[in-house]
Amino acid sequence: MSDIATVNPAVFAWNGLSGLPRFDLVKDTDFAPAFEVALAHHDAEIEAIANNPAEPDFANTIVALEIAGDDLSRVSALFWNRAGAHSNDAIQAMEREIAPRMSRHYSKISQNEALFKRIDTLWSKREELGLTLEETRVLERHWKGFVRSGAKLPKPEQERLAAINERLATLSATFGQNVLADEKEWSLILTTEEELDGLPDFLKDAMAAAARDRGAEGGYAVTLSRSIVDPFLTFSTRRDLREQAFKAWVARGLSGGKTDNRAIMRETLALRAELAGLLGYRSFADFKLDDTMAKTPGNVDALLKRVWGKAVERAREEEADLAALAAEEGQNHEIMPWDWRHYAEKLRAQKFNFSEAELKPYLQLEKIIAACFDVAQRLFGITATQVTAPAYHPDVRVYEMRDRDGKLFALFLGDYFARSSKRSGAWMSSFQSQHRLPLKNGAIGEMPIIYNVCNFAKPAAGKPALLSLDDARTLFHEFGHALHGMLSNVTYPSVSGTGVSRDFVELPSQLYEHWLTVPQILRTYAVHVETGEPIPQALLDKVLSARTFNSGFSTVEFTASALVDMAFHENGPVEDPIAKQEEVLKEIGLPKSIVMRHAAPHFAHIFNGGYASGYYSYMWSEVLDADAFAAFEETGDAFNPQLAAKLRENIYSSGGSIDPEEAYRAFRGKLPSPDAMLAKKGLAA
Repeated sequence: MSDIATVNPAVFAWNGLSGLPRFDLVKDTDFAPAFEVALAHHDAEIEAIANNPAEPDFANTIVALEIAGDDLSRVSALFWNRAGAHSNDAIQAMEREIAPRMSRHYSKISQNEALFKRIDTLWSKREELGLTLEETRVLERHWKGFVRSGAKLPKPEQERLAAINERLATLSATFGQNVLADEKEWSLILTTEEELDGLPDFLKDAMAAAARDRGAEGGYAVTLSRSIVDPFLTFSTRRDLREQAFKAWVARGLSGGKTDNRAIMRETLALRAELAGLLGYRSFADFKLDDTMAKTPGNVDALLKRVWGKAVERAREEEADLAALAAEEGQNHEIMPWDWRHYAEKLRAQKFNFSEAELKPYLQLEKIIAACFDVAQRLFGITATQVTAPAYHPDVRVYEMRDRDGKLFALFLGDYFARSSKRSGAWMSSFQSQHRLPLKNGAIGEMPIIYNVCNFAKPAAGKPALLSLDDARTLFHEFGHALHGMLSNVTYPSVSGTGVSRDFVELPSQLYEHWLTVPQILRTYAVHVETGEPIPQALLDKVLSARTFNSGFSTVEFTASALVDMAFHENGPVEDPIAKQEEVLKEIGLPKSIVMRHAAPHFAHIFNGGYASGYYSYMWSEVLDADAFAAFEETGDAFNPQLAAKLRENIYSSGGSIDPEEAYRAFRGKLPSPDAMLAKKGLAA
């Protein structure tokens, strides 16, 4: 065991601006000794709680557990941030080592008989303890967590469960690293004007910058960063190049070599099925959904299948329109997946008389960030001020977040540009979560330190970053998650911020997206990059009228992924995940012209994240968010102050301190049906 003296103090003592970690002082080599010390400290704390000679009570058991492991939380937050957002070979090697070790560590805690006995005693007499609602929820979370981790199983089954979890942690880390390697490895360098035909300047600028990063000065790189490959598939007139890029995009994790994920998927699904069986569940889906709003796989399947039929019907109509447009151009090929975005963009320009390229100059990254902050100010009285402080990468921005009284209540970091050291996608996470408990270092509670990671194309030096409408929605979405963390107002860390059920966690983020297209926001922040003129009313009207355009396509590609996720986890082991995926897609009738949004070999949500049997939750939350925004629309004021106050109190601030159904009822007065969501997508009957 390493001594504390061998550890860089900057890992544990965060004394940067307003309590920010000093990222600039933490080296890759600092993590190994810091984990050694932090794990040993946490072990000692757990043993002290478990073996406390005093009778168990809420303070000496549950509160003690809530504040234990502060060192481990800090080194983990720094390490996993670096592993996801600014990785390298050394960090990846350590990730493969630390992921299973952390699993072993937490399995040991969950199988500590003396500790569980204390928790179980408290749970059995919870009605006599005089607990608040939040305290009852915290006690329940600890008790259920131990039971779901095998605390009631015989010792041999506990040991097998621990081994399964350890192996799953290793498989998850390797899966994600394989996808990142495939994304990093592939690029298509274009050099001639013919190869660039149809590409707008903003995309050529981003591709030129990507080519320079790859040592191809003077060329233009198509990469597998979504912010490049997506617009390339949209605007390139070269069907052969679109096909090449698309096939590389969907083949991530299917290399046939050392980064191939097929064996990892098969073993992962087998281990998950075994885990569920050990804990007494029929399937892994039953296990995962037991503690969610959806409750059962049947409820999830019912929602997905209700939407699927309407979405496929609409998608086939959309495909016919695209085929007709291609035929008008003299093309006699059928619409394939690498054609859809290209012709959909042309059809949108034709139907609504505007194109993505026409809209993009009005969507500057800096302005959309400002719009995000303005919405937060209008709804919740928040002010964001950018400050100078070292972050974990030079591109990362740091903001102080203050309330109406000017009081600092959170720090926010925005990491917006794609780079080869960052995994794809977009996410929110935290270095520190809000709570009000006294800590061992004498502090009372902690201020949230939240960050967003995106993968927008970085422009050439001196040029502004321009976003697509989807990019702008992504930025709003992730900031909605960030607000969920920053506005948290609870006592206990385990129910802070996004510490809610998986199918409720997307509500604050998806709901926040709605404010991007509120006309007064777009009129204010959608200004032309060169002239500074606001978006013309005629173009704004077209954008708003086109909101449901192509909704069949987008709903089909999402729902197909969600249905495959459920099929992977609703029964026993899956011997051949690729064959199972194809079987499901054939059974549901996925059009040949559309693919899953995330095919299994690069479906990081379910193989390298927490969304296994949970990808549906985006749609479940969409039912909630459509109904929630309708509440504002019904008042005639998108920023209705009374409703905003209820939204903050019951959705953004309450975390997991109350049941999600009760939280939603307290805000809206009722639970929603899918009707508002279907109407929002233009799929209502």
